[in-house]
Amino acid sequence: MSTEDEITTTTKAAQSEATRAKLLAAARALFGERGFAAVGTEEVVRAAGVTRGALYHQFTDKRDLFRAVFEQVEGELIQSAAQHETEHPDDMVAAFKAACRGWLEACAMPEAEQIVLLDAPAVLGWETWREIGERHGLGVVIASLEYGMEAGALVRQPVRPLAHMLVGALDEAALYIARADDREQARAEANAIVDRLVDGLAA
Repeated sequence: MSTEDEITTTTKAAQSEATRAKLLAAARALFGERGFAAVGTEEVVRAAGVTRGALYHQFTDKRDLFRAVFEQVEGELIQSAAQHETEHPDDMVAAFKAACRGWLEACAMPEAEQIVLLDAPAVLGWETWREIGERHGLGVVIASLEYGMEAGALVRQPVRPLAHMLVGALDEAALYIARADDREQARAEANAIVDRLVDGLAA
């Protein structure tokens, strides 16, 4: 391949990535504000400033676009929650509590509530939703539990079912907070319960 061909290929790849980023940003804002069902693809391409053909070059359909948005948001939420663990470098139990609190805090954002908690399971189906969750949230929880057990900070027990139960509890807690009339009180209640649950895992 000549240098000119390489430059052309690189330019096209950059343009394609920029188009994809525009579509993701536009869809994320619209899905987060109004939900998957209320947003049409024409609205997304107008907001992104691209053609309808560009949308279908990047994504199979609206569901495929939503999946990409969900993965992006889910990854950011997990990263945000995990950062709270660094607040307690010498106490694994406290670090795990902080990460759980960070998840509930991150899920309080309207965008996260709509995309991650409400739309994702229904739009993607349980199998796909769980597969993505395992690569992000569930995977991080499994790794944290295994690390804590290996270090002797947590009681040794089957990791995978425990991780599923904890993730399910955290998702339900996030939904409880999202639907509460007094969200601050609901978050305080949920945080206290999560703390007691994690304390029960301590060695």
